[in-house]
Formats: sequence, C-alpha cells, structure tokens
Amino acid sequence: MSTYEATGLTALADPTRRAIFEHLAERPRAVGELADELPVSRPAVSQHLKVLKDARLVVDEPVGTRRVYQVDPQGLRLLRGYLDHFWDQALAAYKTAVEQPTKGTE
Repeated sequence: MSTYEATGLTALADPTRRAIFEHLAERPRAVGELADELPVSRPAVSQHLKVLKDARLVVDEPVGTRRVYQVDPQGLRLLRGYLDHFWDQALAAYKTAVEQPTKGTE
C-alpha cells in the first residue's frame, strides 16, 4: 500500500470526515453549509476538510469570499483503483477455492 492509499483510507476512517465526504459527493459545498448540516463547528469542519484535501479526496475553489469544496475525481479514482485491486485479489482467491476439488468428488 502506498502512502497515498493509507492517507486516503485513514482520512475516511473518521466518521465526521466520512460524513463530510458523503455530503460533498452529493454536490459541492462551502464550509458554512457543511457546518450547518453537521453537528460540528465551522472550525472543526475546516480542520476535517484540510485532512481530506491533504489526502487528495477533495479540492477547493474560491468563489467570491468563500471556498467551495468538492470531491476530487482524480484522488477518488486512485483510491478506487487500490480498492479494486484488493477486490480483484479476493475474487481470484475465491475462484481458486471454488474450483478446488472437494473430498468425495475427485
């Protein structure tokens, strides 16, 4: 596992960050909107967004006096690639196990 995948998984392990990420998956939002929708303060939302941004799961863009955050499609693709690799390994192991002859059917 590369540092990136570890950082992405670690960032999403926190329930509050995961909730923020899920809200941003619906549509882009500013910090104030997220704070209004979640039971955390605006400074706490900002701290969680910094972790998500450092993990390359979200990006931000200035819009007037606000910063609007959205899911980073490239970062999400990288994390999905890691998870797909894991899933492919699990399916291959399952296929091998299923295709093994069982006692009495050899």
